[in-house]
Amino acid sequence: ENMLGIELNEYAAELARVSVWIAEIQWMRKNGFEANRNPILRTLDNIECRDAVLASDGSRAVWPKADVVVGNPPFLGDKKMFREMGEEYTSELRKAWSGELSGGSNLVCYWFAMGWAHLKAGLATRVGFVSTNSIRDGENRKILEKIVDQGRIFNAWSNEAWTIEGAAVRVSLVCFDLDGDNISILDGLPTPEIKSDLGKNSLFDIERLVIMPENNCAFIGDQKTGPFEIDGHLARELLQLPTNPNLKPNSDVIVPWVNGDDLTGRPSDRWIIDFGVSMTQSEAALYELPFQYVLENVKQTRADKREGRTGKNWWLHQRPRPAMRSAISSLNRFIATPRVAKYRFFSWLDRSVLADTRLVVVARSDDCIFGILSSKLHETWSLATCAWHGVGNTPTYNAQSCFETFPFPQGLTPNIPAADYAADPRAIKIGNAAARLNELRENWLNPPDLVVIEPEVVAGYPDRILPRDEEAAKILKTRTLTNLYNARPAWLDNAHKILDEAVAEAYGWGDDFRAGLLTDDEILARLFALNQERAGQK
Repeated sequence: ENMLGIELNEYAAELARVSVWIAEIQWMRKNGFEANRNPILRTLDNIECRDAVLASDGSRAVWPKADVVVGNPPFLGDKKMFREMGEEYTSELRKAWSGELSGGSNLVCYWFAMGWAHLKAGLATRVGFVSTNSIRDGENRKILEKIVDQGRIFNAWSNEAWTIEGAAVRVSLVCFDLDGDNISILDGLPTPEIKSDLGKNSLFDIERLVIMPENNCAFIGDQKTGPFEIDGHLARELLQLPTNPNLKPNSDVIVPWVNGDDLTGRPSDRWIIDFGVSMTQSEAALYELPFQYVLENVKQTRADKREGRTGKNWWLHQRPRPAMRSAISSLNRFIATPRVAKYRFFSWLDRSVLADTRLVVVARSDDCIFGILSSKLHETWSLATCAWHGVGNTPTYNAQSCFETFPFPQGLTPNIPAADYAADPRAIKIGNAAARLNELRENWLNPPDLVVIEPEVVAGYPDRILPRDEEAAKILKTRTLTNLYNARPAWLDNAHKILDEAVAEAYGWGDDFRAGLLTDDEILARLFALNQERAGQK
């Protein structure tokens, strides 16, 4: 009777009741007590069958008073909540908790918010939950920030493997209370405090990071929402057709398309039909066959989408990122990195390419910024400020948390035109090392003896890189940046070390780099201090 519970599924609730009775019987027999025999199992109504976070009237649910609260709440990302739980329920849940959680919070955050409210009301002394490890990141982390600010996390496991319903995920286990004198335990080891990111570096505080206003050139790529992409064969057929009734070519609205897989693997030769950010339906229809393709393949898929623009302006991409397009419009190339990738590398894309939403775009064309981003210093920062994805615990890259908080070397910040520091010896050294790294990688990816270079069927697009023959095609399939960094041959490691040294020197840390003093923790501590200094925080 001392075991209280709340479970939405009726079968699972009854199973829990039976399990509690079985456990008691086992304990009593093991310890010499006479267990109940008639009846062996009795009713156990204190394990309730109801929603744990939302009451039937649309208000927040109520939990009974207890000494401690423990649980394994359901794992569901914010974008999947509408699809899995329905629009009406999700909207009611978010409305009920609008003062505590944002709409971008994962489902599990509602249990953390409920547990925290229970503590503050004096209805429990300690709370502990299992969560996906995304609780440490982004909007999800805000509930942990509130707990750390007003209470404390006294025990946590930051990143553990977990299997639920046959699916392997990564989880964080977090225990919190209002106060306490005992030392906290993080990943099994004592620590003075546990921060909201569940990190171990006491000199790096992610809660205090500030956006650097000079870092205003990173964007998430275009979100199409619908099958706008086409293969290279169809794209070239359409590109070579005569001009349209408006006397304009199809190349106005058909462009190469690149997503994360194209950077981590081999280019897929996919293109996309893109009517820009504001073209009217009548204007788009003048591009006859591209419009017809979108009419037949996209319109119906967009008709039932919840967001108004998606169904109404079905010929346009859902989020075409006008700010990104404007920022790269004057460049001949720009920097891109996958949002989810095993290794954090950056690549160049031609200005004609449309970057997908699975990429982060940096609107710079100079080797210096490319080199700083490709250095160990920025990689270390990105791993400390990123979220982690899936069972493989793959690091992500976020334009805000990873890029906009990063303190570039003074005088080499992204708000300064490259021409203004072209004569700076630091920029020259970084740029040369970065260009050499990129050259060596491209030589390995597409060696001249395995490929042939052909101009695209119409002007204005990058040349085509094709395998010389079938044998070359087999070899090229294995030539990917992921495979390259898996192997990390000596030449690649040496190129990165040369670049890392140049970047460290730009910060004034060259001697420490050469002496081997720039450990990951030391890099984070120094960069964090710069972030705080530039934000005017001591």
